[in-house]
Amino acid sequence: MSDATHLSPIPTDLLTLNIGPSHPATHGTLRIQVQLDGETIVNAGCEIGYLHRGYEKQCETVYYQLVIPFAERLNYMGPVHNSNAWCHACELMLGIEVPVRAQALRVITSEMARIIDHCVCIGTNLVDIGALTNFWYMYNYREKIYDLYEELCGARMMVNYPRIGGVSLDAPDGWLEKCLTIIDEMQEAVGDVRALVERNRIFMDRTIGVGRITRELALSHGVTGPCLRAAGIGHDLRKTQPYWGYEKYSFEIPVAEGGDTYDRTVVRFQEMYESCKIIKQAIASIPGGPVMVDNHLVALPPKDKVYNTMEGLINHFKLVMHGIQPPRGEIYSATESGNGEIGFYIVSDGGPVPWRVRIRPPCFANYSLFPKIIKGQMVADAVAALGSINIIAGELDR
Repeated sequence: MSDATHLSPIPTDLLTLNIGPSHPATHGTLRIQVQLDGETIVNAGCEIGYLHRGYEKQCETVYYQLVIPFAERLNYMGPVHNSNAWCHACELMLGIEVPVRAQALRVITSEMARIIDHCVCIGTNLVDIGALTNFWYMYNYREKIYDLYEELCGARMMVNYPRIGGVSLDAPDGWLEKCLTIIDEMQEAVGDVRALVERNRIFMDRTIGVGRITRELALSHGVTGPCLRAAGIGHDLRKTQPYWGYEKYSFEIPVAEGGDTYDRTVVRFQEMYESCKIIKQAIASIPGGPVMVDNHLVALPPKDKVYNTMEGLINHFKLVMHGIQPPRGEIYSATESGNGEIGFYIVSDGGPVPWRVRIRPPCFANYSLFPKIIKGQMVADAVAALGSINIIAGELDR
């Protein structure tokens, strides 16, 4: 990570300027120090640390189950994917397989999260460069998806829906059909926004060639997600390391070649269509059956067993009081979030609390190259490029 304090102290005719930490443009938690020759950036350094919450240390003080709501606060633009991903990592440590219906529900809810993540990224980036109308289009369907989450589990944003071993609740009657209806409507709305901006001369002038990430730069900095695919590398963990049954679904990995702000926006538009395709297939093929493993070491027993059998009461008591206890060992589990590879490295000492937790957030790697891609650009270009990288401070600072 570049250090903003390392800019040249030698007196020059250059103007040193702080961009952030403030809203808008840097979204409150980033500081970019630049040296300007007129409006041109000749040197830059980035600083983070305005929202760090000690997330990884918090995870080491609570039971595995209680990390689930923490995980959703990493990327609060598409929260449910992170909690799904945490549960997936814990299940790998435990050596258990989630029921196929729960896997399908995870796919559906995670792809919904990818869509709303892209809605926020595209909508706010367009606002930052002066296009407000599109923001309302995108946020309208973000709210509709929040309504779906609320009907599914009672919460809109931080849903706390997944559980280690499955999901907390099955989809209510009519929910899957309502989801299909909203997805169909949303595809039309996304098409309207693309029509407004994709061939818009002002948008093209503001984004083409701006903040270009080359293939070599992306690989050397560990860039993942839409930023990597916009640079011409079609890497996606849903294809290369399938999980939750992704290998059963037919979808494409959108790739562009320019690696600039324009391509990152277009790739996200295309990914929203692909997520809609996945959701439709998952709903069409979703099987019946349970949504939680039948394992008393992981899942709370049904209430009738708790109230009417000694074994059920004991199992309930043990899980609540002593938690899930994975065997001693370590695991690294990675999934494809809206921003790229989100990875959880967990070390277990055999107890109910993780001994060590380390997060691999996509934002950190993506943001590390930002000073390099804005050198030689204008100040306004830096704002456009930053929005297209989609920095989420919760996972950047952790």
